[in-house]
Amino acid sequence: MTGIAIHGTDVVLRYGDTVAVDRSTFAIPAGKITALIGPNGSGKSTLLNGIAGLLAPAAGELTVSPLADRPRRIAYVLQTTKVNDALPITVYEVVAMGRYAGKGAYRWLRSADRTAIRRAMERMSVSHLADRHLHELSGGQRQRVFVAQGLAQDHDVLLLDEPLTGLDLTSAQAIDDVIHDENAHGCTVAMTTHDLAEARVADHVVLLAGRVVASGVPDEVLTAANLTAAYGPSLLHVEQGQVFLDDPAHRPVPGRHVHRERSIAVEPPVGDDGVTPL
Repeated sequence: MTGIAIHGTDVVLRYGDTVAVDRSTFAIPAGKITALIGPNGSGKSTLLNGIAGLLAPAAGELTVSPLADRPRRIAYVLQTTKVNDALPITVYEVVAMGRYAGKGAYRWLRSADRTAIRRAMERMSVSHLADRHLHELSGGQRQRVFVAQGLAQDHDVLLLDEPLTGLDLTSAQAIDDVIHDENAHGCTVAMTTHDLAEARVADHVVLLAGRVVASGVPDEVLTAANLTAAYGPSLLHVEQGQVFLDDPAHRPVPGRHVHRERSIAVEPPVGDDGVTPL
């Protein structure tokens, strides 16, 4: 699968009078893994909401390009922190909701739907939790359940909002494996992250700071100049060709998953006089 799956042209996204993503142009390639990265409050989740069709652009165009014979289908996995985990609903019922969008009103789940639900739960290793309620699960288990809900949908694009943040190692590895498996089968994956090294190994990166600062392959986007423009000098430190991110809102928590180190190697910026600043 080649080409562009999602394209934004001078797009503006806002909530009421608050502009969350200012005028931005970017592209997300089809059949690739794209990382949306930026500081807290930079507009990453808002951009996913726009792509998912939950938030209409206030200006510009945000387009999900169709396939040859039909529109691209989108599955959207929210952060578990945005979901009321005390709802009196079982794991099976949560995953089954992934099939509702394609059923229409008052239509029963059929054999193919139940197969898709079962397969999604198996892939996320939550089948044994089918009769448990959300409030009985750990954070990692809940995240796997919501990823399973996304997998149960018929989809060509998978959107994930910080799917790996703060998870136990087992859950993080299971979700990471599924992301790459989906991509290997031609699915376009776009995920928000605060992990610089995670963004570094994606196929494509969109760097945000209230607008799209840069969009493209990691080597072109994750430069010291672009990262400083996005994070500011107080959060970003360049030492001997390594970039270190000091974001107190997203520091690793003891006992939780740290997907990769929060630093990457970049070419340090060079001043107009040809000298690399210390």
